[in-house]
Amino acid sequence: SAEPRPATAKILRMPSVRPNFGRAALREALEIVRQMDPVGVACRNLQECLVAQIRHHQQLEEDLDGEEGANRQVLADCVAILTNHLKALQKKEFKEIAKGLGRPQEAVVQAVEYIRRLDPRPGLRYNVEEPRLIEPDVAFIKQGDEYLVIMNDDDMPQLRLNPTYKKLLSRDNAEKDVRTYVKERYKSAIQLMKNIEQRKQTILRVCYAIIGRQQEFLDQGIDQLKPMMIKDVAEEIGVHPSTVSRAVANKYAHTPQGVFELRYFFSESVNGPEGSGTSLLILKRRVKKLIEEEDSSRPLTDEQITRILQSQGIQVTRRTVAKYREDMNIPSTHQRRVKD
Repeated sequence: SAEPRPATAKILRMPSVRPNFGRAALREALEIVRQMDPVGVACRNLQECLVAQIRHHQQLEEDLDGEEGANRQVLADCVAILTNHLKALQKKEFKEIAKGLGRPQEAVVQAVEYIRRLDPRPGLRYNVEEPRLIEPDVAFIKQGDEYLVIMNDDDMPQLRLNPTYKKLLSRDNAEKDVRTYVKERYKSAIQLMKNIEQRKQTILRVCYAIIGRQQEFLDQGIDQLKPMMIKDVAEEIGVHPSTVSRAVANKYAHTPQGVFELRYFFSESVNGPEGSGTSLLILKRRVKKLIEEEDSSRPLTDEQITRILQSQGIQVTRRTVAKYREDMNIPSTHQRRVKD
């Protein structure tokens, strides 16, 4: 594939910029910016960002004016790996990297550990966002053997009609145009209040439908989550699926198992033990857990994961396992293997 055009060329082509300098000067200025704190900013990609940090560390080593030490060799290995063996690094092919560099494999491992300590997003430390605090819209509270839904009305608009305008409608001396205008606005206000109340009731009905289908989850934990479709809940409460979808959008529930987005409770079903349904979310959790607990030198293949799940009574194919693994951004078996 073609090499990406230099960022300097793009800047010089911008019609709103009329520079009185050439590409060489701009490239020199760009290199200076990249060495500013935090080192690694103004780079085109992750590779350039990490190399810039290594170059900075090399400069610090030279400024110390000490003897040629092991650390300088590590830095040189880092640059060589990032510059010439990036794909092999991504695949953890340390043996191939060592062969390409003509260096011991132990030296490659040491360089890789150094690279892992670099900052892939150096500008992020200056963009600290306040943590987003989630205030649940509803709470599932257990009383005896049943659950109640408590609405958080703080976020619900509290509307009431101004009695002054109602009195205006009853006046005989009020102008006809004024009475007509006020009457229309009054009807609109009443309809708005009805819509808000209807929305509130829809949320309550959806929540009670969730409780009816997910009580084992609420009592015992996430592994008891049952498959549940929006259309099933819509049919149960007698509304269109789009109404349920809008009702749960960006809504959170406080439950005995923690705070969850209402959409979390909806997932497709896969065939589970003894013909029962297993939530797609639970299946993904099991795939992820199996991979997290695998031997990194002998990672599980999709076929092996499939057989393990099937032995647990979950009817799933290798292709489905591969799809879910990719959905979770988990690398393939080959990419997960740490080679000696």
